[in-house]
Amino acid sequence: MGSRDGSGAGDEAETQGYAANIHSIREAQARISPYVHKTPVLSSSSIDAIAGKQLFFKCECFQKAGAFKIRGASNSIFALDDDQASKGVVTHSSGNHAAAVALAANLRGIPAYIVIPRNAPACKVDNVKRYGGHIIWSDVTIESRESVAKKVEEETGAILIHPFNNKYTISGQGTVSLELLEEVPEIDTIIVPISGGGLISGVALAAKALNPSIRILAAEPKGADDSAQSKVAGKIIRLPSTNTIADGLRAFLGDLTWPVVRDLVDDIIVVDDNAIVDAMKMCYEMLKVAVEPSGAIGLAAALSDEFKQSSAWHESSKIGIIVSGGNVDLGVLWESLYKR
Repeated sequence: MGSRDGSGAGDEAETQGYAANIHSIREAQARISPYVHKTPVLSSSSIDAIAGKQLFFKCECFQKAGAFKIRGASNSIFALDDDQASKGVVTHSSGNHAAAVALAANLRGIPAYIVIPRNAPACKVDNVKRYGGHIIWSDVTIESRESVAKKVEEETGAILIHPFNNKYTISGQGTVSLELLEEVPEIDTIIVPISGGGLISGVALAAKALNPSIRILAAEPKGADDSAQSKVAGKIIRLPSTNTIADGLRAFLGDLTWPVVRDLVDDIIVVDDNAIVDAMKMCYEMLKVAVEPSGAIGLAAALSDEFKQSSAWHESSKIGIIVSGGNVDLGVLWESLYKR
């Protein structure tokens, strides 16, 4: 399986100049452990029979605030010194990162200014309110989100906690990998949802430091397949618009996440929204777990024809699936089921 002592790929991550490495990820694990859950790894023999492989679901849907994002948010916020933290924090997000920043700021006792696009799911907006975040609305585009956040930053002096393009965010998200591989060290492939790339960057950097031969696959919706296009083009591609039920996967790669995705992500599996909804249904019926579309996409990818026709499928036997979140807008889900 390769080295598990943090050498090898971890040292390579430093020499390559990536934003995070195994050391920053281990530091994050120590920093955030009082504030996050160590989430369970579930499996289902019924799903394994359908997939033809052993699947291990790292269930971040059971995480505080219902998604993995609290890892990066709490690492970023608790790494601030008291002077930096005193004016609060600001971020922009379609939901899960917004709630995570609001919660982590609440735990630190500082204000959180949250820029949310008008099309964010109601359940995720409710989470931000529940954790005491100050909501500022933006238009739905990434550009609008970023410009409104910049304005709030200038007006309040708050520190920007970027949803993905930040060393502390990436390092916090990488702790998912440490936990998964500690519990199931024989995993040879991990499938991770991809959007801005914070989660998959952290997961890849940690996993390949622990086991350089591990395979990291991204799962991406067809209506927001900028990462797949970026890998083909060899540069960051931004789409003029996105169209997917996976509301958490509509961001584009950043300059800190792209080099990790370019170098350490072995392949990107693109799936359509129907496959995502089918995977959500399977999670409800067989795993007995409520999973949002962005969290179900890893299972959708594992069951896809694209994956089954690839060399990666034949070379994989024990596959880790990162179930990134469980904040599902049930109204939208029922609508999508009845439309079909």
